[in-house]
Amino acid sequence: MTDSSLRPVRRIITGDDSSGKAYIVEDKTPPTLTVPERPGYAVSNIWVTSDTPAPVDAPDRVAGHKGVSPPPHGTVLRVIDYPPESTDPAERRRQLAATFGSLYPDAEHNIDDQHPGMHRTATVDYAIMLEGEITAILDKEETVLRAGDILIQRGTNHAWANRSGKPARICFVLIDGKR
Repeated sequence: MTDSSLRPVRRIITGDDSSGKAYIVEDKTPPTLTVPERPGYAVSNIWVTSDTPAPVDAPDRVAGHKGVSPPPHGTVLRVIDYPPESTDPAERRRQLAATFGSLYPDAEHNIDDQHPGMHRTATVDYAIMLEGEITAILDKEETVLRAGDILIQRGTNHAWANRSGKPARICFVLIDGKR
């Protein structure tokens, strides 16, 4: 279930036809992943690459992608809708356990940390705030992101908390990294 106050994500893919002329290959809403235990949380994986440099004519790999991290030497572009966070700590913990258990089993998830969504990946992430606001929680501090803000997440322990009372949408570009 996605939040009806946010317009659907639109994915437009271009390509070249057999004579080398550019055209729109696809223009539609991408598949959305949800977690029944976390109503309003929706993940739209937009594009996945598996090499760097990425072949510009590589096929769409979104359907086969699982987990939070990109393929080795690759990237993942995704948009996530975050509903307002539950004020009940037990409910918040239950929702985040379900989210990481079903969608992101490859993340180094630290549910017993200062926030039950704390996790770490071996990636460089560009988090681009599209709508609403969300709090980025780190080990030593927090900061609120609003539409237009961009956070560069460099493999550090972190969580996302929507404390605004309204839906929030973030675009993430995850780039395979190394420690």
